[in-house]
Amino acid sequence: MPRLVAVCAVRQLRPDPGAVGVTAIDKGPLDGPVRVGAYGVYADVQADRKHHGGLDKALYAYAEEDAAFWESELGRELPPGWFGENLRVEGLDVNTARIGERWRIGQRVEVEVTMPRTPCQTFARWVGGDDARGWVKRFSNERRLGPYLRVVQSGRVQAGDEIVVVHRPADAPGLLDRYVDPE
Repeated sequence: MPRLVAVCAVRQLRPDPGAVGVTAIDKGPLDGPVRVGAYGVYADVQADRKHHGGLDKALYAYAEEDAAFWESELGRELPPGWFGENLRVEGLDVNTARIGERWRIGQRVEVEVTMPRTPCQTFARWVGGDDARGWVKRFSNERRLGPYLRVVQSGRVQAGDEIVVVHRPADAPGLLDRYVDPE
């Protein structure tokens, strides 16, 4: 059964040498039921609103199985929120989702897959150290990107909630069919 492992929001804005000067990639799990509205998780923020957030990128989901792959590759623990995700999920291959696919999380919240994540240099700097060199290309090449989601129905979700695919358009492109390599 696919389920929600964690709901994450920004822990703190961190200085970043990129154009915006700060980043909101430092996310961590929230306790209990969390409100999700049209613009995402209540109390979450995006520092670079040109490239993150908005109605079509209200939430970012990442799979526990993909995080485990990267833990093995990088030799370190990557807890929920480390990828900048709002939703850490398990039992659902998020990378095989189709554009327009809809998921119900818990009793009420419904989200729709809109596009894949495009990794950026802020993410590479967040990875840090020797692993940061070539990170954007490495992450992209593994095709474990995770989807951005639009919120179709607001409500509250919490860790442990079941995720059900309620609509999967057969003729829509797959998530990774829409990926454009940033390099």
